[in-house]
Amino acid sequence: MKIAISAESTIDLTKELLDKYDIKTVPFTVILGDEESKDGAVTPKDIFEFVAKTGVLPKTTALNEFEYEEYFTEILKDYDAVIHFSLSSGLSSSYSHAQAVAQKMDKVFVIDTEALSTGIALLAIYARKLTETISDPAQIAQMADERKKFVQTSYVVEKLDYLYKGGRCSGLALLGANILKIRPRLVMKDGKMKNDKKYKGNMPFAVKKYCDECLQEFSDIDTSLAFVTYSSATPEMIEAAKNALISAGVETVYETSAGATITSHCGENTLGILYFNDGKRTL
Repeated sequence: MKIAISAESTIDLTKELLDKYDIKTVPFTVILGDEESKDGAVTPKDIFEFVAKTGVLPKTTALNEFEYEEYFTEILKDYDAVIHFSLSSGLSSSYSHAQAVAQKMDKVFVIDTEALSTGIALLAIYARKLTETISDPAQIAQMADERKKFVQTSYVVEKLDYLYKGGRCSGLALLGANILKIRPRLVMKDGKMKNDKKYKGNMPFAVKKYCDECLQEFSDIDTSLAFVTYSSATPEMIEAAKNALISAGVETVYETSAGATITSHCGENTLGILYFNDGKRTL
């Protein structure tokens, strides 16, 4: 059976990695003022320039049911089944829309990843690997759904400006963080992004501290693969993150840039390390 692996553009993979793992994607819509564009056509740089100029955040919208039905129908012209990995239902309506369509179609399986960005990618790549030895899409979908609780998805954020504009922190917290150079850690828990720790100092130092603490806290690492994903980052920040993962024994570290949808909510110089926290597996 020929099985398609699919996700929204919030998977944040490069074209090369999408091609390597044969993953289909469908874009969210990003609205900059009066202009609507697809995620991918709009870049993080466009987001930063728009916010700097206007002082407001872009709006992002998930696909509606009609768009998902068109998308899945097109894929099924060339594949026997689709396993689709949606952005966490705690962050977007994308899962509920895709699932409503899947219930009306044969051979479409939709998973609420309870993750974002390359946390979704980890599950999609895992599913793609499973297709090499398993032909039943329902079984693969079930195995991927069971593994999602082990995805370690977190980021360290340089500034709270975007979180403040998006109503996710108070003006007092914003002022204090900027004065004291506090860098919050955001972690996906129960499908939602929560602030659970804070670091002080410049970003390369904060990134190193963040990585060290993540790797100690979530220490049962699948060392076959991990991601360093960022909205923007200095070479020092990227090097600190990569070195931490390599020192932890990770064999393959992919570096990716967040797309416009994810960037719209986190702002500049946001960086995360993402990996499975369930011991050695084959990816």
